[in-house]
Amino acid sequence: MTDTANKQRNRDIARNEEAKQVTGSVRVSAWAIAVAVIIGGILFTLGWLSLR
Repeated sequence: MTDTANKQRNRDIARNEEAKQVTGSVRVSAWAIAVAVIIGGILFTLGWLSLR
């Protein structure tokens, strides 16, 4: 492999890794939001029931 081809290959690999990281971050964020909403709903329900 020539130096230019090697550099291009490394750039392609870096781009692919970046895309994987973004996808993973979005997935983790979605899970964190879902868990926060579920916990918030449970706490809201418990608070509402304790006031009744």
